[in-house]
Amino acid sequence: MPNPKNTAAGNEPRYAAIKRHIRQQIESGLWPVHFRVPSENDLAREFQVSRMTARRALTELTDEGVLMRSQGLGTFVAEPVPAGSLLEVRNIADEISARGHSYSNRILLLQECEAAADVARALGMPEGARVFHSIIVHCDNQLPVQWEERFTNPALAPEYLQQDFSATTPNAYLSRVAPLTEADTTVEAIAAKPAIAAALAIETNSACLQIWRRTKSSVGTVSFARLVHPGNRYRLGAQLRF
Repeated sequence: MPNPKNTAAGNEPRYAAIKRHIRQQIESGLWPVHFRVPSENDLAREFQVSRMTARRALTELTDEGVLMRSQGLGTFVAEPVPAGSLLEVRNIADEISARGHSYSNRILLLQECEAAADVARALGMPEGARVFHSIIVHCDNQLPVQWEERFTNPALAPEYLQQDFSATTPNAYLSRVAPLTEADTTVEAIAAKPAIAAALAIETNSACLQIWRRTKSSVGTVSFARLVHPGNRYRLGAQLRF
């Protein structure tokens, strides 16, 4: 009797047969969340196909959010993609904790610098004015889910650089010292450049969701941030009532 793994359904392409097999293993519960799936080489041998065919199956399932890849570690069964809100500004640490997961972060940069023209316009300050600049990678169960670059107005958050952002987040601190009254948000799709890809443990040029956000308090613009999420680890949604 032929091995079902070597028999495509009708004219089903070989990569599609591999995808179907992986989905069946996940849906049956045999491969739970965070299970490490077979490598490209293992799948190529098991299904008697080329490594390129096996790679296509894994890549498409990763793009669809079924699997997640971590450089140097392998490919794993992904959790249901968490959803952020277009209508609310949430603390990412609270989002992660609400899912019952462990929050952590890596501080890549925390310094004072001169505001470039675009940053100065966003903050309503003169070009070259001193601003606080931070870059932090936020992690969900040790998996990077957000790269945050933020420029903050020193006049409204003078002790920003003295904060222990391993114990809190910029969002939590700024919400306390300069309560939010308004936020401008823009969302776009990008391909991850090498530095961001490395920080998020994804491949260069992977699809990402980029959010530009300017937050204001009653006394002025507090910060201007760029938030980058791996496209297969995050989604945005909103609920409107009329």
